[in-house]
Parts: sequence; structure tokens; C-alpha cells
Amino acid sequence: MLGGQSHVSSGTLKNSFERRSFLIGGLQTGVGVLLAARLGWLALVQNEKYKTASESNRVNLTLIPPRRGIILDRRGAQLASNRVEFRIDIIPERLVDKDATVMQLTQLLGFDPVQTQDLQDKLEKAHGYQPVEVVSGLEPKDFDKVLVRLPEMVGVVAHQGFTRWYPTGPSVAHLIGYVGPAAAKDYEKERNPLLVTPGFKLGKDGLEKHYETILRGTPGAQRVEVTASGKFVRDLEFREDVPGKPIKLTIDAQLQDYASRRIGLESAAVVVVDCNDGGILALSSMPAFDPNAFAGGIGRLQWKMLNEDDHIPLLNKAMRGLYPPGSTMKPMVTLALQLQGIDPNERVPCPGGYRLGSRFFRCDAVHGSVDMRQAIEHSCNTYFWAMSHRVGYDAIAPVAKMLGLGQEFDLPGTSQRYGTVPDAAWKLRRFKQEWTAADSLNASIGQGYVSVSPLQLAVMTARVASGKNLEPYLIHGHPKPLGPALPFTAEQLAVTHEGMFNVVNGSGTAVGSKIDIGGVKMAGKTGTAQVRALVARGHVGDWKSRDHALFVCYAPADNPRYAMAVVVEHGTFGARAAAPIAKDVMTFLFDPATAITRLHELEKAWGGKPDERLNAKYQAYVSRVGTSAPKVGDDEAVKDAIEKAEAPQPDPANATNPPATVRPEEPASTVVEPLPAPEQAVPAPNSGVTTP
Repeated sequence: MLGGQSHVSSGTLKNSFERRSFLIGGLQTGVGVLLAARLGWLALVQNEKYKTASESNRVNLTLIPPRRGIILDRRGAQLASNRVEFRIDIIPERLVDKDATVMQLTQLLGFDPVQTQDLQDKLEKAHGYQPVEVVSGLEPKDFDKVLVRLPEMVGVVAHQGFTRWYPTGPSVAHLIGYVGPAAAKDYEKERNPLLVTPGFKLGKDGLEKHYETILRGTPGAQRVEVTASGKFVRDLEFREDVPGKPIKLTIDAQLQDYASRRIGLESAAVVVVDCNDGGILALSSMPAFDPNAFAGGIGRLQWKMLNEDDHIPLLNKAMRGLYPPGSTMKPMVTLALQLQGIDPNERVPCPGGYRLGSRFFRCDAVHGSVDMRQAIEHSCNTYFWAMSHRVGYDAIAPVAKMLGLGQEFDLPGTSQRYGTVPDAAWKLRRFKQEWTAADSLNASIGQGYVSVSPLQLAVMTARVASGKNLEPYLIHGHPKPLGPALPFTAEQLAVTHEGMFNVVNGSGTAVGSKIDIGGVKMAGKTGTAQVRALVARGHVGDWKSRDHALFVCYAPADNPRYAMAVVVEHGTFGARAAAPIAKDVMTFLFDPATAITRLHELEKAWGGKPDERLNAKYQAYVSRVGTSAPKVGDDEAVKDAIEKAEAPQPDPANATNPPATVRPEEPASTVVEPLPAPEQAVPAPNSGVTTP
């Protein structure tokens, strides 16, 4: 009926129920299939992911920093090793109350304001889980005091592990380099969790940085079971670290340490080369920093002290310092002259100088008539001016390069600086100017545009002494093959050798530094290189205005085994400052006991060994400067500080090359002046060291 209820039969109800049952059943089946598929996905495909996540809730995995490979000298003595230490670190990301934690920790450790400030600076530069070293080398009793309070200081971790150790400290700083905590930039380059593991250090400079992949080793690991709250339950697994591979150098550790210590209060470099195969036995540059102090990150006061020191302790002077070689070039020049057919017996009159046109180049003395051997012995500039003007400097420059000047050698570690061995093509390319006769005269006596490194001078001396084209090398057991044969005859070399022998053993400029150890004698050549034009000579004026002192030598004179170069910045005279250092270092090679006795006497006057003097200087800085020092520079700041300190190259805007003011190679008196004895390790005003 219209408007009435429709009739519902039992069949209709049955059909409706079946449809609903089918729909609901289908939905349930679909949900079941989805759940089953999801469970299958989780159980089969993502099994490892959730198994690992579950395991991590129960198990803690900790990386153990590997012990770095040791660095050995030629005899197996350790130049860089590892030692057990107790250390406290902070993980910034885990800190709950930073200020309270730092205060409590510094009170426990007895930090002074400077140490507290350095720690706060490190925390400011830290990122995430990058560990910050608070202190290392703790005594067990101090370590235990922190352990007891660890539950109260969230984010503070205590470790017993290994740290890098340099037994001779500053003596190897520039040679070996140093290690330090990884910076944020290091982690960005190498996404390795080891870099943010507490206690891990990587190479920052020198051989430590160059051989990082070899020295690093493989980390160990420790798995422990913990409760949900992190409480230790039991050890599950421990894997030992695999130490890095050792590196053996040609360096003689005792000689390296002696040479570095013998430099004393001077700013200098000493390089010793084996005349048999070119192995580098010593590569010393002082003053230096203590690489042991750099391991945990340098503090404000250390940075200020090193960065402001005019002796530039951050600079490797042996490889990156550039200096005019002065008269140490003269033996090389005599070989170049002989190649041009100059008779070594030809005599040149020295009336006290050499006239070039209307200009008179003054020699440091009236030497009378001299031949080639005597010109070396008495360092007669007039002879070399006359001969270089005759043959032309373009005949001398190639020989200088052949013997190692102006060259970069294939050596690991700190990069070298080429220096300059000028010639006509170089000047035209650099300054757009023609080479002049005055340029030749300046360059022939190692002045003007000429600049070389102490390493180059040592290689030159080794080649002159041995007659072999030696290639210097630093990794023991891997000598470099000789270069092309040198074009000098035995007779030509003998002339140069005789002149150098007489410099030390005749009436030459270094007679005050001769040695005679069981018949072993030394041959050499002094040099005094102009820093700036002065009216007064060598020793007058402020430290930076004084001339550089140089000495090159080899011994035994009759059968060369060791060649050496010594450069003393602003040392006044080669005979006064550089030759005595070379004499003592050479004595150490043939009579160690005598040399060590001499060194101990000197160090009493200097205020102790290099590390002792450095510590005393630092304590003086702390008491005077306090917490007012600027913040510490990062790795880039250290690099910038070194680059600014390096000797500048000639300025194209000021390309004039005036005649060098000639310096005598020795003081007016042949008696070597005694070294100043500072009071309480504070250098005397004229000792060449600026007090803090």
C-alpha cells in the first residue's frame, strides 16, 4: 500500500545478513592480511634493524681508541711512543647543568682560574658528542676522587687508556709534529665515529699528520650488558685494539736531542746529513713548543706565549726558514769557477774592495794577493766579485741549483720552502728588469736576492764534501738513488776541500772552533748574512736588526762522513754564534762524553733543558697575564701565524738590489766571546731572546 510499510520476507532478511557478513568478513580478512604482511615485513625484512635496536637497549658498545704506531730513530730508540694515563673527558651533548658540572669538576681537580678558563673555551668550541679533554696524566688518587663523584656529574667520563708521549719534548716538535683532538672540520671530512671517541687523537702536523693512516691503527671495542637504567650487569665481549704500524726514521735520537739542546737560547736550526747515503741524522729547529702539551688542546696562555714570541717557536726553521747564505756559498762558487776554466792558482789582488764602474764594493779587509784556496780561507769578497764578474753569474746559478740550493726535496712531513737562486731569467720574470753586474756581485757572496733553507745548505755541503749527488731521505731503509753524476773532478773538489779545511784548521775565520778528536778534524765555512744595511757591524742594534750567523762543515775532513749546516737568526757572526754550535755537535758524534759535559755546563747558565725553560716561561706568563689572554686560535690560526712569521720573498714593488754592506766573518778578536749567563733562566738583554 502507498504510505505503508513494505513487506519483508525471511528470504530478504537472509540475503541482507549474508551481504553484511560478507562485507565485515572481507574487511576483517583484509585487516588480517595487512597485519600479517606487516608482521612478515618486520620479522623478515627488518629483522636485523629491530634486533639491533633491541640489543642496544640491553647492550652498550664502546669504541676503544687504538694506540698510535711508534716512531723510532735509526737505532730503534723511541721518538714518539704511547704511555698509560688516567684521563677525564666531558661529552658536551650529555651535560645537564654545564656550569654546575664544570664548577664541581674543577674544584675536585684543583684547577686554577687559567685552567678553568681553558676548559670553558674548549667546551664552547665543541660540537655534539665530540669529547673535550679536561685533564690527562692524572695521579691515581686524583682519578679516584673523580670516579667517586661521577654519578653526580652527568656528561663526565673517566678513562684509563694510552696517550701520545714524546720523550724529548721540544727537541722533536718540528720534526715529528703533534697530535690533538679531532675538530669539527675533521669530522666533516671523515664521518668516522672514532673521531668523536673520548681519548682519540689524530695527527695535526709534521710526520704525525703525514702518516696518519699508517700510525692510527684499528680501534678496539667493548660490549657490556646493562639494565634499562644503564646499570652495568656483565661483560659480553672485548676486542683489543690493533696498534698502528711503526715508522723508523734515519734520525739519530741522541744527536737530534743534543743538537736541539745545544742551540740554547738562540733562534736557530741545525741539520746533519750522512755523507755516505744522504740520510738525515738531525733536523733541529729551536725554540719550539712542547708537543706533549698540545695533545689535549692548547690553552690561552700557551697560545699567547708562542704566538707573540719573536723567535717564532711555531716555525720549522730547518725546512721553512729562508736566509741569505752569505759566504757559505763560496765553496760552491769555487767549483762553478773551475768548471768555467778558472785556474785555482791564479791570484787576485785585494786592496780592500772591488771597483765596478764608478762604484766601489768594499771588502771587509785588505787581503793582499789571494788564490782560490786562500779566498775561501779568508773569505775574501774581492776575489769572488772579480771572478764572478769575469764568468758571469749565469754560470754560477746552475751549479748552486745542482748542489741543492733553491730545491725542494722529496721528504715527508712539513712542507719546504724553495727559497731563491736568482739569475737573469728569474729577475726578468719576477720584476721585469734586466740582470745587472751589481746583481752578480751581490749573489756571488750569497746576498741580494739569494735565499736558502738550512736543509738546502746541509745538502749542498754533503754534495761538496762527498762529490756525490746525494738525495736526502728520512725513512730508514729507503735511501734515494743518487742523482746524475756531478761534473767535478777529484782535483777540483780537492781545491775546495783544502780551502774549507784551512778555514777551520789554518788561519781562517773559524779557527776558534776547530776539533781534533783522535785525528778527526773538521772542514767548514763561516757566513755572516746581512739582514738590513747598518752603519755599525753585526752585533750592534736591536735583535731583529742583527746579522744572521751561518756555518757549514763536514768531518772527518779527509774522509767525510757527516755534513752539517747551522743557521743562527740574528746571531751577529758565523764564527761567534754558529761555528761553536757546530763544533759541539760534531764533537758529540765522535766524543759524546766530552760534548755532554760541555752541554751540561751551558745549560746551567741557560736555566735548564728546553722543556724546563719553557715551563718556567709559561709560569711567568701565567703570573703576569692571568686570564686576560685572548681566546685560543684553531688549527687554521696556527697555520696563519706561521705563514705570517715566515721570511718574506723579495717585493716586486721594491726590486732594487743595492750593494750588500759587507760583514766580517768573525769578530775583531779571534777569541770567541762567552755566552751570557741569565739570572734565574731569564735571558740577558743581548742574548738574542726576548723575555716574556
